[in-house]
Amino acid sequence: MTPTTPAPFTTLAVDTHAHVFHRDLPMEAGRRYTPGYDAELSAYLAHLDRAGLSHGVLVQPSFLGVDNSYLIDALRTAPARLRGVAVVSPDTSVVALREMDRAGIVGIRLNLFGREVPDFKSGTWPVLLAAVNDLGWHVEVHQHAAELPHVLAPLRAAGCRVVVDHFGRPDPRQGVDDPGFAYLLTQAASGHVWVKLSAAYRNWTGADALAQSAHAARLLLGAFGAERLVWGSDWPHTEHREVTDFDTCRQQLDDWITPAAERRAILGATAAHLFKI
Repeated sequence: MTPTTPAPFTTLAVDTHAHVFHRDLPMEAGRRYTPGYDAELSAYLAHLDRAGLSHGVLVQPSFLGVDNSYLIDALRTAPARLRGVAVVSPDTSVVALREMDRAGIVGIRLNLFGREVPDFKSGTWPVLLAAVNDLGWHVEVHQHAAELPHVLAPLRAAGCRVVVDHFGRPDPRQGVDDPGFAYLLTQAASGHVWVKLSAAYRNWTGADALAQSAHAARLLLGAFGAERLVWGSDWPHTEHREVTDFDTCRQQLDDWITPAAERRAILGATAAHLFKI
């Protein structure tokens, strides 16, 4: 990847969740999804430019496992504009984590969707989480809302800053009535949990999907405030490319969060602080 010169943006605005990959990269065994297309960095940066977004956060896709080399190459292509969230094994060394930090990694992702929750008090997990905290990183959690209590409680006990993906992934049949979503709202008081307003299409479908996602977003805003909510495009919308696109996802934020000042904070200061921009 050839290094790029950052665009001269005057307004700080961050997309905090996107993926880049190539279909020919080595894939993780046991993956749920195999892409038949490429998500090129140049295409992603073009989306940011068109939307007037100054920065982006690239998240390691689960199907690439713990080989973060393609992600890190992308970060080094546009270091002033991009940050990254890696997927690592619990026994990753502190030296390796520090190398990632220098490349622009600012957190680790736990994609536990459909997987067993680890015992964060056993094995090398305590060492890993302590190193993540020392680096000033966060732990990003992708998990069914019903399982969030089993994940957030031990991570908070370990002193981690936690970012919950995709509205907390409430059960599509229950939406905001999912007890796990109600639990997520109670975590706002901790001051150590953030939520991504992203990938609404993974939670709500049908004619009233926008209304349902807007209701959820406003409940989250009421609980967490703009200082602990961020927005992500979830580009290239893996498994859902036929139902949405980047511009639609960006427009949804305006539909969900109508006060301009709160929207600016979500896109700007909150994201910049959390992702070390």
